[in-house]
Amino acid sequence: MDMLFAIDVGNTNIVLGLAEKGKWLETWRISTDIRRTVDEYFTIISALLAAALYPPSLVSGVVITNVVPPIQGTLEQVVHKLFKRVPLVVGEGARTGIKIRTDNPREVGADRIVNSVAAYHLYGGPAIVVDFGTATTFDVVSAHGEYLGGAIAPGIGISAEALFLRASKLSRVELERPKRAIGKNTVESMQSGLIFGYAGLVEGMIARLKRELGQKAQVIATGGLAQIVASETTCIDVINDQLTLEGLRIIYELNVPG
Repeated sequence: MDMLFAIDVGNTNIVLGLAEKGKWLETWRISTDIRRTVDEYFTIISALLAAALYPPSLVSGVVITNVVPPIQGTLEQVVHKLFKRVPLVVGEGARTGIKIRTDNPREVGADRIVNSVAAYHLYGGPAIVVDFGTATTFDVVSAHGEYLGGAIAPGIGISAEALFLRASKLSRVELERPKRAIGKNTVESMQSGLIFGYAGLVEGMIARLKRELGQKAQVIATGGLAQIVASETTCIDVINDQLTLEGLRIIYELNVPG
């Protein structure tokens, strides 16, 4: 039984996925922590696999995308120790099947390319990908599957934390939809600004990107907070929580046929 193990390292969370024949059997989300040792990550991932009743010996390939460089060596050691494999690392000469039409292709985050690959393969182009992560990224893919560039905004979590840290009378709040836009107390007011205000940011950015693109484009959302924001706007066509994992699977298959 040949299985693929995918590792998507973000600034806040690491998403792990186990796939067989193009289907994701299990996905997990753990916190990103550069202080964890090889043994700690080994123990965590081993426990997740054991709980799902999938021994590491079933894994025939591993693929990694990573936006936190200090953790790269640790994870590669974990992969070697746990799976006895050398991982395919997106961004180190790996074929992606997508042309990058930016001023400096090397500076584009690997996760943004992975998302764009998945969006084009799954939905076609033109497409706009909105990834609600630590930062919220907007990525534009042409009708011919080219990565054209995009935009980066502070994530909704960062925005909430900035309010707490920089405004002495404001406390942390849950990122939940308030009952109304006109908040009747401080918590409601902050939630309104964060949730409804962020929906407005997304709508405005997508409108601008579509105008510059000059074509209709399908909008695909992913990331931990995609559901919350997407429910407040009609500009998002598809929500795919596994978009990055799908991109990793596609890129792995491009580089390791069969």
